Amino acid sequence: MKRSITLILLLGLSLLILAACGRQGNKDRINAQNQRNDSSARAGVNMNDPAKNVERVPVEVMPVLRGDIAKYLLISSNLETEVMADVYSRIQGIVEKIYKEEGQYVEKGEVMLELEAREYELSEQKARVEYEQQKRNFDRLKAMFEKNLLSQEEFEKARYALEATEIAWKQAKLQLDFTKVRSPITGRVGQRLTKIGERIQPTDKLFSVVDNSQVIAVVYVPEKNMREVKIGQRAYITSDHFAGQRFEGWVKRLSPVVDPSSGTFKVTVGVRNRSSILRPGMFVNVHIILDTHKDVVLVPKTAIVYENENMYAYVVRDSIAHRVKIQPGYEDNEKVEVLKDIEEGEMIIVVGQAGMKDQTPVRIVNVRENVLVSKH
Repeated sequence: MKRSITLILLLGLSLLILAACGRQGNKDRINAQNQRNDSSARAGVNMNDPAKNVERVPVEVMPVLRGDIAKYLLISSNLETEVMADVYSRIQGIVEKIYKEEGQYVEKGEVMLELEAREYELSEQKARVEYEQQKRNFDRLKAMFEKNLLSQEEFEKARYALEATEIAWKQAKLQLDFTKVRSPITGRVGQRLTKIGERIQPTDKLFSVVDNSQVIAVVYVPEKNMREVKIGQRAYITSDHFAGQRFEGWVKRLSPVVDPSSGTFKVTVGVRNRSSILRPGMFVNVHIILDTHKDVVLVPKTAIVYENENMYAYVVRDSIAHRVKIQPGYEDNEKVEVLKDIEEGEMIIVVGQAGMKDQTPVRIVNVRENVLVSKH
């Protein structure tokens, strides 16, 4: 009996403790909620306003700026070198030394290769001896002529003999100098086509040298654009190998003849390549600028949504995305000129607009810097 009473007392005490803990937990939750409500009230947020609970689409935006944009012809081509020379020897001989290899820089007149010169050295020495001998003989005859001891005819004969031996000596010296094969232009070695110990002839090509600082792109332009393309007109090229870079150029030459089979005429575009990173043979895109619109509203192409051959963009106004149909002007591969309905300084959505509807509430999570607009 006593044991039963003890158990009943312990059970009652446990129930009292659990009830007290429950009341304290509810009190803590209520206090926490009150604190959140107080914070929202201090922030000016009405928790009962249904507009505040609308789910907003996160987007990235970019400010709309003004700049210049050009109308251009885009034609693909391969680069060529404007200045190139093949190197040959003037004489035959055996290659003794090679000083330049492919890719190395060479100055005009710099020695690229030497031939065995012993035979030419002996020929030069022999010609020099003959000249010196003939000169001493001429000096002796000249003294006699001045004393009227020699006829005019004999004196002239001696003078011609001296001149002949002098020419023979100069020719021998020139042949000796030709054992050193020199570069005819400044540039870089494109090919080396010989090796040490090889016997070469004057018809054998030894090197090719190219000047990469002057490259050209030859393109063929439709005849309908003939009036728009002029010598000196601005152009530039781009390459997939150098993404984001453009290399300035100009229209260097125009052919006056239209090819009747293709309806095009030849245009040579010169390209400035001071850094020499462009190489002959590279595939490039040539842009010939026909006209430029200055200080116009420009929208990046990353912001554009295409639908039924129309272009649209979403402009954020008062946290709402407004769908705007674009009336385009000039465009390039990065941006489009907008003729109306979008103003400078407005925020345009560049990430998050795919599948978006007009009047969608949005939340800006990032503002990108507009680096596409530049003044020319």
